[in-house]
Amino acid sequence: MKITKVETFVLSSQLKEVFFFSQWEYSERRICIVKITTDEGICGWGEGYGPADVIKAGITLVTPLLIGENPLENETIWYKMYRKTLDFARRGVLAASISAVDVALWDLKGKALKQPVSVLMGGQHQKRVVPYATGLYFSKSDDLTAKLVAEAKTYVEQGFKAVKMKVGLSIPEDISMVKAVRKAIGNDVKLMIDSNHAYSLREAVELSRAVEEYDIGWFEEPVSPEYYHQYKELRTKTTIPIAGGECEYLRYGFQTLLENNCVDILQIDICGAGGLSEAKRVSTLANVHGIEIIPHVWGTGIAFHAALHFIANLEPVAGRLYPPDMYIEYDRTENDIRESLTAPSIEMKNGYINIPKLPGLGVEVDEEVVRHFSSEILI
Repeated sequence: MKITKVETFVLSSQLKEVFFFSQWEYSERRICIVKITTDEGICGWGEGYGPADVIKAGITLVTPLLIGENPLENETIWYKMYRKTLDFARRGVLAASISAVDVALWDLKGKALKQPVSVLMGGQHQKRVVPYATGLYFSKSDDLTAKLVAEAKTYVEQGFKAVKMKVGLSIPEDISMVKAVRKAIGNDVKLMIDSNHAYSLREAVELSRAVEEYDIGWFEEPVSPEYYHQYKELRTKTTIPIAGGECEYLRYGFQTLLENNCVDILQIDICGAGGLSEAKRVSTLANVHGIEIIPHVWGTGIAFHAALHFIANLEPVAGRLYPPDMYIEYDRTENDIRESLTAPSIEMKNGYINIPKLPGLGVEVDEEVVRHFSSEILI
């Protein structure tokens, strides 16, 4: 079996309502996906996390390395892409391009061998995971707190056992909104906060201490990802677990994060940091350091299902007869592409999502939806 075609598509959808977080404003969802096809007519789909047009250019760069290769040798292909980009892109968007290709190859491999990706990765330690609702972004509103409270209540009504909210406007505003959301969801629902590295160390310490009483599950990206020493110091000054890693790339970046004792929870983005192949290597590093992994997930059903299979394959805590549940991020912000691109649709029952049993990633991409959201021609 040989790879005969690599097609990339930039999908875009304008939002009905603009939302923002501490760094950027979103008025559009723009996502790069890739389709890899073989001479036997089997295809796999992948997705990159980051600036879609740049990811597309990166995939174009590595495409000559893919044509004619056996897609079952996905780790060999991964290394060729890594070597091609090593001198000028050890970190960043080109790693996301490699990620998209790698995810597509795993999907293709699963379909060719008629096995779920998680089984091919070594097996399913978990048969189900707990999704947490990512939402509660900022928006222009006369009463933002009331709007966030109403949104948080809908997640509880939908059966979510955990929700994550944005912070990073200002410390007084953050404290007020966290207090209100905690009161709205009650004490039985897990609550996490994410500042998208909005704060200095001093500010992060101040906010952490002020919201500790609201039983925060973790504080995500409290400070700049450049400041490893600040992550380490913050961990000594708060009882809230510190999470981060969505801005790291490849095992080498995560090695730095782990060696500096930066986080309690590692948040690799599979579609950005090197794909499923590299994520599995990073999981071994995290295991050696005794650090929990909860992937960062943002995009379509392709990215979500890649994360599902990755989590299914993660080793549980050693020595526990009944290990704790593992979590997956489930973005609930407006995204028409995510809601229509893949089938079957994601289904949560009693606060859990089951690991797919179908071959590959366990979803099919609707190519009519690709045509609808893409300016490229799908042949």
